[in-house]
Amino acid sequence: MLRFAPWKVIAIVGMTLIAILIVIPSLLGPAAVDSLRAKFPWLPMKTITLGLDLQGGSHILLEVDSASVVKQQVENLRDDARRILREEKAGVSGGIAMLPRGVRFQLTNPAEADKVLPKLRALGQNAGAVILGAAGAPTVEVTSTDNGVVQANVTDAGVTDKVRRAVDQSIEVLRRRIDASGMKEPTIQRQGADRILVQVPGLQDPEQLKQLLGTTAKLEFRLVAQPGEDPADIEELDQTEGGKIAVEKQVMVQGEDLTDAQPGFDQRTGQPVVNFRFNLRGGQKFADVTTRNVGRPFAIVLDNKVISAPRIISPITGGSGQISGNFTVEQANNLAILLRAGALPAKLTTIEERTVGPGLGQDSIDAGKLASYVGAALVVVYMLITYGTFGVFANIALFVHISLIFAALVLLGATLTLPGIAGIVLTIGMAVDSNVLIYERIREEAHLGRSILSALDAGFKRAFGTIVDSNVTMFVAAVILYFLGSGPVRGFAVSLGLGILTTIVTAVTMTRMMIAVWYRYARPTKLPI
Repeated sequence: MLRFAPWKVIAIVGMTLIAILIVIPSLLGPAAVDSLRAKFPWLPMKTITLGLDLQGGSHILLEVDSASVVKQQVENLRDDARRILREEKAGVSGGIAMLPRGVRFQLTNPAEADKVLPKLRALGQNAGAVILGAAGAPTVEVTSTDNGVVQANVTDAGVTDKVRRAVDQSIEVLRRRIDASGMKEPTIQRQGADRILVQVPGLQDPEQLKQLLGTTAKLEFRLVAQPGEDPADIEELDQTEGGKIAVEKQVMVQGEDLTDAQPGFDQRTGQPVVNFRFNLRGGQKFADVTTRNVGRPFAIVLDNKVISAPRIISPITGGSGQISGNFTVEQANNLAILLRAGALPAKLTTIEERTVGPGLGQDSIDAGKLASYVGAALVVVYMLITYGTFGVFANIALFVHISLIFAALVLLGATLTLPGIAGIVLTIGMAVDSNVLIYERIREEAHLGRSILSALDAGFKRAFGTIVDSNVTMFVAAVILYFLGSGPVRGFAVSLGLGILTTIVTAVTMTRMMIAVWYRYARPTKLPI
């Protein structure tokens, strides 16, 4: 009972001091933190990150537009069918017709269906690996008739699979965009099958966030159409400067081949522009297109709108270029961010938007503080009245317990929410409950006639198993809440889980160390409880 290795004492005291140093910046104001950071740059000056419900901010719920996903699938299916027909040298009469969920064409020679159909069916990979209950379901269904009419349709399994993938890709793209814009501590997570929740604490302008997140940023380079081209291969697009322009449907170079995009200024006009650079594959495509089409206008298309259509004066073989379009400095900077982060795989629609003001957040902080102070004060007074000197030890351990929780939140970069404060208040009661179990067990052992030292030792040993069992079950519940919950539930689970871990350190190890030191120097003749 009294044997504590010096390294254990040093470790516990050192851990406590470090935790207090880590927490102190969060208790000071922003001005004081900045002043200390300037004077002592070597000190850890991270502060606790407050959630949306505490410091205010923007909350947006986005939904993947399934119609745009289907439209893109049909367009890809048309391009694949055109490629297969060209590879197999199979002729069609009347071109390839686009349907709401697929494409249809008629082979000039029905006998060529044996060459075309297997390759078309190969496009419909099975989606069973990712769709529950749809094992082996193809994403594309191909049918044909004896007179050479071939129809390929996107299946429900294919749409579901594509939407799921679009959500996963969109989350990564949105994260890169927000990180590049300088917004801190965003929460980006899936909600249901086709929705994405985005929360940015501290941001009071949801329009800025909506503009950044809602833009698809699908960049394409296409040739401007020439007289005499097949109308089926041409489409008219809007121009940013007004009016329409006819461009070829075939995309010569895609924005996914970009490796960098930076805002800048045109050396000749001084207007804001965006300078871009391709990867090796994109640079080769760009060089090939500009070499073969000198003299032709080359349309730069962003989200199906032509930004500009400069004429190719000479081959561009350096793998880089420039986008101009009467931008403002802010527009050029935002466009560069969007292009660097990549295009969204599908259109996102805002279906819910909330702005939490800092006043509401401060009210939540004040309410949380009041609850914490009242709860802690009642616990401290109860422990002092009930257990006397041992109550003092329990209260000191409780102070360290709270310090360790907040220090862990700072080090992990976790976000403190109002439910998180509720979790901390709950762990205060749990930590003291562990002390109560130990003290009551010591009292029972003393009543059985044991000596003071024997009662202390037996009390800690016999209560330890009960404390571990109860805390393990609670910790398992916290883990389940974290992985199955979202938003506020996860915030509660984090603070609860951290509180359970620190309880073992403070309520058992630290309290035992303090009682051992007290007994060694006080040599009591009877227990204070």
